[in-house]
Amino acid sequence: MFPCMRSSTSDRLIALAASACLAASFVLVPAPSQAQLGESPERGLEMPDVSPPDLEGEGDETAPELREKLPDSAVERAKMLDNLYALLATAEDEQTADKTAKAIMRLWAVSGSDTVTVLMARAIKAVKEKNMKLALRMLDEVVQQAPDYAEGWSQRGHLLYLQGDTHRALGDLRRALALDPNHFRALSALAHILREYGANQSALEAYRKLLEIHPFAEGAQKAVEELEREVRGQGI
Repeated sequence: MFPCMRSSTSDRLIALAASACLAASFVLVPAPSQAQLGESPERGLEMPDVSPPDLEGEGDETAPELREKLPDSAVERAKMLDNLYALLATAEDEQTADKTAKAIMRLWAVSGSDTVTVLMARAIKAVKEKNMKLALRMLDEVVQQAPDYAEGWSQRGHLLYLQGDTHRALGDLRRALALDPNHFRALSALAHILREYGANQSALEAYRKLLEIHPFAEGAQKAVEELEREVRGQGI
């Protein structure tokens, strides 16, 4: 169960802020009207997992791009990431998309800083151990030391949301998407928040954008279909 917000006014402000985050992250969506914003968030939707999947021991199941050593150069890593995003967007089946997404997430984990890598590892370990305070301290240090590292902002945004600090979470997700507009985990989280707070049109556009990036993103197609029906119903 997600932490409840204190007032409908706060909910409206959060929904508006979420829509602004989406627009600022190069996803063009209409701003929700006051009538589109629910009085309180609907609970029961599942937030994307706060920690990345375990990518160790993937063996032959890992995308081919991961079978060789990851490039040391940030420029080369960026090129590889662009290529993987292109492969993901054109994936023809779920298995291919899943392998490619894992390859991308492994590249996301490469910060270019040994210190940040250690901090991220400690944060993820703390999350697995349910020590959220320690995880947040580690991620605070990550974004301070590596402000251009999109994965750090995305991870902290997820964690802040799960702790009930939705305003700060939105800021972190916005920063992650500004740094990497194809960061499908950050976009998925933002779409979730938009939907939860009743900004259905904006949530629909976010999920559509998510499917352009990751055509087999878990739950995205179902969300689009449900939101399309809801938006049509609101227009009657």
